[in-house]
Amino acid sequence: MRDPIRTLLAENVQPRPGRGSWHGGPTAVGALRGVSPEQAAWTPAPGRKSIWQLALHIAYWKYAVRRRLEGGSESRFPRGPANWPRLPRPADANAWAQDRLLLKQEHERLLATIAAIPLRRYCETLPRGKRWTIGEMILGIAQHDAYHTGQIQLLKRLWAARGRHEARR
Repeated sequence: MRDPIRTLLAENVQPRPGRGSWHGGPTAVGALRGVSPEQAAWTPAPGRKSIWQLALHIAYWKYAVRRRLEGGSESRFPRGPANWPRLPRPADANAWAQDRLLLKQEHERLLATIAAIPLRRYCETLPRGKRWTIGEMILGIAQHDAYHTGQIQLLKRLWAARGRHEARR
């Protein structure tokens, strides 16, 4: 029998097929389906984040949490600066496909790492870690994904409405 705590945490990071996320929306990877490079790079106002920036930010934190959970010193995140990477130049369809793939790969690597951690370790604080336990880090990355995926969903709606808003002026 599967442990309910382990299942709960894992399914907050990746819901099982046919179930969906508890909040009713897609995962971060799923939220990017059908998003064009132009839409991904668009910002609703100066100084605001784009879908593309959010996708890279989510990928970075999946990478950072995975590294902490593994205790490794793997090479650096492939985009920089790490927390909020700059958009590539050119920000075209090929670059967008590569960055969506980066998010998907980091998501899959994180899931594999989580699956390999025995439940008995979920209350441990990692060496060189801050004050968070392994279980709290897993829950935290799920919450981080849900928060920023919600922002992506909102940006998609704002993108779709931008033409209608301009037409009413």
